[in-house]
Amino acid sequence: MLKSLSRAVSTAVRISTTTMFSARTLQPLTRSTLCSPNSGTIRPFSRSLWMMSHNGAASIYRPKLFSSKGFTPVSCGCGSLHTEGDKAFGNFLSDEIKEEKKIQKSNTLPKMSGGWELQQNGTEAKLIRTISGEKVTVTFNVNNSIPPKFEEEAEQAQGQKSAENEPDIVSSPNFVVEVTKQAEKHSLVFDCHYPEDEAIHGEGEEESDIFAIREVSFQPEGDVEWKETAYTLNTDSLDWALYDHLMDFLADRGVDNTFADELIELSTAMEHHEYIKFLEDLSGFVKCN
Repeated sequence: MLKSLSRAVSTAVRISTTTMFSARTLQPLTRSTLCSPNSGTIRPFSRSLWMMSHNGAASIYRPKLFSSKGFTPVSCGCGSLHTEGDKAFGNFLSDEIKEEKKIQKSNTLPKMSGGWELQQNGTEAKLIRTISGEKVTVTFNVNNSIPPKFEEEAEQAQGQKSAENEPDIVSSPNFVVEVTKQAEKHSLVFDCHYPEDEAIHGEGEEESDIFAIREVSFQPEGDVEWKETAYTLNTDSLDWALYDHLMDFLADRGVDNTFADELIELSTAMEHHEYIKFLEDLSGFVKCN
């Protein structure tokens, strides 16, 4: 009798336990269960980023998590977009402009000797000189006039950078010399540049030329674009005697080493002036006016 009663009680306990376990496993996870402090679904943010790197349901939250790290708009009445990044950018530009103005040698451009007249249009400049009825025009542009080797020198000097050791930025642009005679319909045009080795040696020359002639051609007077159908003399394989006569032709008209030196000084000042102006325009664009 007692054994039968004991079996009945044990059976009832097992049935009750099984029913309770089944009820828990079948019970759906409600919002309160997911958000409860003791729930295993809540993890630190770093853990959530780890989950996002794996495939699965957690990956659907990736756009929302990363979009929350976007720009923070700053209240402004000008109607334009301004962010905290723009504010930091504007402060950086203000400091940069101050530093560049400190090292600026002069607010005015240096003058060329020899009676050259300067005409400037933005980054492009023309030097004009008239000699005995001949008009000599030298045209150059300061854009892309900083030699690439300057970047290499700057990288080498990073370890021991100081005001004394820091290399100067020098603008050495390509330039075109146009010689026009009154009775001629065409101009003799020289395409010149500053070679990387800064020295061109001719036969029997005591002094090295700091600039070189790349090409020579006759072009219609006043044409802006180079006429490709006109014969162009390339000096790479030119006889040195002919090349020397061409260099003497330019020197007689004031385009010599002295001119080339002064052109570098003028172009460097122009480039620095345009750079500061660009920084000021960029600062005004970024900042709220």
